[in-house]
Amino acid sequence: MNPFASLSITELIPPVAALALFVAELFFYRITYMRLYRRAMQPSKQEKTNGQPPVSVIVYADNESCNLKENLPMLLTQNYPAYEVIVVNDGSTDESDEVLTALTREYPHLYHTFIPQESKYLSRRKLSLTIGIKAARNEILLFTEARCRPLSNQWIASMVRHYTEPVNLVLGFCAYRSQKGFFHKLVAYDNLLDGVRYLSAALINRPYSGNGKNLSYRKSLFFEHKGYSRFLHLHAGHDDLFVNESATAESTRVDYTPDSLTAMAPYARFADWKEMKTAHAATQRHFKGHRTTFYRMETLCSIAFLLAVLASVAWGLSTGNPLVVSVGIFLYAALSIVKAVVWRKTALLLCQYPFTPWLPFLEIASWVTGFYIYLCRLFRRKRDYTFSFGGK
Repeated sequence: MNPFASLSITELIPPVAALALFVAELFFYRITYMRLYRRAMQPSKQEKTNGQPPVSVIVYADNESCNLKENLPMLLTQNYPAYEVIVVNDGSTDESDEVLTALTREYPHLYHTFIPQESKYLSRRKLSLTIGIKAARNEILLFTEARCRPLSNQWIASMVRHYTEPVNLVLGFCAYRSQKGFFHKLVAYDNLLDGVRYLSAALINRPYSGNGKNLSYRKSLFFEHKGYSRFLHLHAGHDDLFVNESATAESTRVDYTPDSLTAMAPYARFADWKEMKTAHAATQRHFKGHRTTFYRMETLCSIAFLLAVLASVAWGLSTGNPLVVSVGIFLYAALSIVKAVVWRKTALLLCQYPFTPWLPFLEIASWVTGFYIYLCRLFRRKRDYTFSFGGK
């Protein structure tokens, strides 16, 4: 006897919906999230290079003397013939200035400037970076932060090798350094998800975002778009919104080879990470294009799939139909395996420690955190990371 024969159309909805959403999720993971790994496995095309043009590396720092002491030597000993490192010290009150002064004596290509704490500005970070860009002597700019360090002494060479006409922007990836604890696994998962999304979109000529922890563009591009003038009222947006506004399919390249990667220090507190996530969420409503909507659909699809699986299992148990229960469990297990394989391969590709056993819990925690951040923004209303002097 057909175990589905006794079920009504209403009772068939949960397993059929779970199956449909399973197929949709397979599409997202096989086509979109696996794209970086597939491209990396293909024979690389030999790109024409423009030699090794002089580069200005701009580093943003805010009370990070320990990070500067630890990470700057990796920046200052790159295997590259002509470059300068400009550290913009944003009103630091710790020992950052003493660390930079000492390093300047050892490395003559290190320069640093200071933004007074009293400076009033809609976004101190944008002010700091603008001053760093204006101080840069070279056309090719490469951005990172004091809490980040390159994983290779070929970082500069790897990121700037793409600069031929008409390229004026290169997107890179910054991995999250391994740390024990569920919070750090959640941050690593979120960082990997965000990076794969914007890199994957750029690989199919639809760039929409970037990360200032590993980003490069021409100085002329910055002034051509009048710097950050169109979004000075936002705390964030110095990287993602600038890329969203200025990147085109013809002018944008991606590099996620091992030599091109940077790694960031772990967040000390959940509040710091939450503040960063909330500020960046506030900028996304200003994005042009539909890539963020596309990825929101994937998130909704994942949530709907889990609900459909739970409904199938519950319905099967209540009606005494083990096949319905089995269908729900099988679909969930199959998709979980696909996700685990994709994220493990991608994490290893991007030199980030894999979090495979924790993936189901991290996915749910990511949804809960996203809803929490939405509520934070909702209660801020007009103060949603806009029009606030002295903010970052």
